[in-house]
Amino acid sequence: MSQSFTHDPQSHSLADYGWDEACEHAFTSHRAAGLIPARIARADRGSCQAVTDAGIVRADIPGTADLGDSSSAPCTGDWVALRPATGGRAPVLLATLERRTALVRSSSSRTSHGQVLAANVDTVVVTVSLAARLKHGRTERMLALAWESGARPVVVLTKADACADPASAEEQVSGVAAGVDVLVTSAVTGQGLDTLTAVVSGTVVLLGPSGAGKSTLGNRLLGEDRLPTGAVREADGKGRHTTSWRELLPLPGGGVLLDTPGLRAIGLHDAQDGLEQTFTEIEHLAQACRFTDCAHENEPGCAVLAAVETGEIPRRRLDSYHRLLRENAYSASRTDARLRADREATKKDITRHLRATYQFRENRK
Repeated sequence: MSQSFTHDPQSHSLADYGWDEACEHAFTSHRAAGLIPARIARADRGSCQAVTDAGIVRADIPGTADLGDSSSAPCTGDWVALRPATGGRAPVLLATLERRTALVRSSSSRTSHGQVLAANVDTVVVTVSLAARLKHGRTERMLALAWESGARPVVVLTKADACADPASAEEQVSGVAAGVDVLVTSAVTGQGLDTLTAVVSGTVVLLGPSGAGKSTLGNRLLGEDRLPTGAVREADGKGRHTTSWRELLPLPGGGVLLDTPGLRAIGLHDAQDGLEQTFTEIEHLAQACRFTDCAHENEPGCAVLAAVETGEIPRRRLDSYHRLLRENAYSASRTDARLRADREATKKDITRHLRATYQFRENRK
């Protein structure tokens, strides 16, 4: 398979990809075992491209990896331990270091497992195009995903040059992004790009739908056109998936960029903390409700409903909160059901094994 990187991998060290003292400490036992550290730059089925101090290598992922659970399978951004190449054989991934952060969405396969989009991320750039109608519900969903990851979210409004009133759009989005920097940018005029470069740090992931301008924004951060870009339909502002995989690229000012494919669906997976952070004003008002288990639907003495009536909180905002809570609760129930099913399957395996043992003993009498 051809390499997707256009930069010279030999000119970068692991430190350029985020390796630090904490990583070195976590890797102590692996180094003693003769393994080498690496960071996954691109994960494929059964193998991955991994960055090492000697450059980028293709390493095999053994069948012992838990491929049945996509949340535990190696992914882009993971720090891993590789057995070096020997006897003409490719390096082998033998261990994955504990993730500091993980951007996880509900699996597209509709299983109870989550899908890890990126690991060990420091900044999540939520991209919102100003060339299309604002969809606050989608922005709230992406923010919940970002907050839950443990990384710091930043909302970037792209294509300001195609918007009649960027200031009004910024005010609207700021209303659904409490505690988050909201930046107005334009790749055409250069507006806001210097500020964005100063705000993001560490491993930076671009998150958003196709057509939001992620790849164009990434190219501005990289200082050159490394990421492919495509046209957007004028009718609905949607674009084609010009990025078809996730990969890591060092940024010229330090840090690493992780570009992701446009997400058609962003399902929540065990994101209760992320929802509470996204809807922090509702969570704060809820403390003044008469009942501690108030659902903010029709209960008397509900401080949240009172805020809706006075216009302090838009009804749309509360409806979105309820909708995402229900979705997250459903996801959690599926996970619990899967865990129960796994336990029952284990019990059945043990029972079958015991029966076979007893039958074998009976046949020997």
